Amino acid sequence: MNYILEKNQSKPIYIQLYEQIKNDIVNSVYPYNTKLPSKRLVSEELQISIVTVEHTYSLLCDEGYIQSRERSGYYVSYVEGDEIVTTSQSCPISSNISIHYDENDFPFSVMAKTMRKVISDYGENILVKCPNSGCDELRKAIAGYLTRGRGMRLSYEQIIIGSGAEYLYGLIIQVLGRERIFAIENPSYEKIDMVYRANGVSIESLALGADGIKSSELKKTNATVLHISPYRSFPSGVSASASKRREYVRWANSRGGYIIEDDFESEFTVLTKPEETIFALADQDNVIYLNTFSKTIAPSIRIGYIVIPHSLIELFERRVGFYSCTVPTFEQYVLAEFIRSGNFERHINRVRRKKRKQLL
Repeated sequence: MNYILEKNQSKPIYIQLYEQIKNDIVNSVYPYNTKLPSKRLVSEELQISIVTVEHTYSLLCDEGYIQSRERSGYYVSYVEGDEIVTTSQSCPISSNISIHYDENDFPFSVMAKTMRKVISDYGENILVKCPNSGCDELRKAIAGYLTRGRGMRLSYEQIIIGSGAEYLYGLIIQVLGRERIFAIENPSYEKIDMVYRANGVSIESLALGADGIKSSELKKTNATVLHISPYRSFPSGVSASASKRREYVRWANSRGGYIIEDDFESEFTVLTKPEETIFALADQDNVIYLNTFSKTIAPSIRIGYIVIPHSLIELFERRVGFYSCTVPTFEQYVLAEFIRSGNFERHINRVRRKKRKQLL
């Protein structure tokens, strides 16, 4: 196996191996239904522990690149093409398991301490109106978090702060234009449909299959904007497979369209690695990533954000740049400090560990 693993890197060995095997699968070095080398063989050739290989294969299985067959081994389940092959085979932990988040899991005392620190550090500056796109402190903190935790390459200038997803949907509509046809999942979160209709947008509802929107639906739609929740669509609970996520990217590329990736709740995946985002997979700068803190912190925290493609920054500024930011400056400083200090990621990791234990 021609894999190079550097033990002195900050990136864990199992992640390095995962990325290299994943690239080989996507590039058809291991075509669909090919059996992967046994864990013992990989362990011996690369001189790493079997546990490390098991962890790598588990991640690939979790994300839908491979599947485990009892007493047979691991086989490639990723398909490069428009017709997605579905299977009932799966690994023990699946991303579409519904996990309830208990608000008591949130470290309120830490947040209270953060608020006091912000008041002490910023003083009367918390009364100053922030820039229209949001405070640079928060935008930079979010950019760092997405780069570290989600593998997204971006600059903080691409981030727009707003008071929740519904407000941000409206901004996206005004930038992309009401003359476009927007496609949404069927079924989908009812407010997505309501916001689009309230803004006079033509929408098409595309039926979901077992692993995302059906390929036949994607082919026949006239839409040029696709609004999806690939991690876990509500209320169906359907998660997009690795093959389907890349099919979405090809769909957007083929018609000069855009994808709105609504990544609600994905931080609380029970997988041992955060879900890969479509934003990170895209190669043509045509994905708008959207997320909020209403699930990870509390519903009363009306703070959301979008990450826009570089190609849309100027258009955003021209069409909606005059809007004042809808999130108070103080709350932005508090959230920025909470993320920058590492407390947000520690909170996320603590909840994910707890949820995984509940499944054992």
